[in-house]
Amino acid sequence: MFDAQEALRAGLVREVYAAGDLLPAARALAREIVDGTVAVSVSLNRQLLWRGLSHSHPMQSHIAESRAMYERGTSADVAEGMASFLERRDPRYTATAPADLPDVFRDWVTPQFTQ
Repeated sequence: MFDAQEALRAGLVREVYAAGDLLPAARALAREIVDGTVAVSVSLNRQLLWRGLSHSHPMQSHIAESRAMYERGTSADVAEGMASFLERRDPRYTATAPADLPDVFRDWVTPQFTQ
């Protein structure tokens, strides 16, 4: 076991906060992450993770992930992300979830559960 300062020195954590400063810092980090992501991509990743848990073979996950990568890779949001990076400005993503979610689970069969 080791304390927070040792974890910091070892590079296991980025920062150490006083108890009263921890929650505001966590919220600020969460806001930074949310503001820098694309809603459709986040939603697709969540679906890939959760639906993948019930796949009977890893190839099912691979197929869905490949479709997602293709669909997102050809989206306007990718072009906007690249342009904003090159122009050193904040991106203005336009796709929204669930309206713009591509159907990467075309072959999805809802598992039947017995009681």
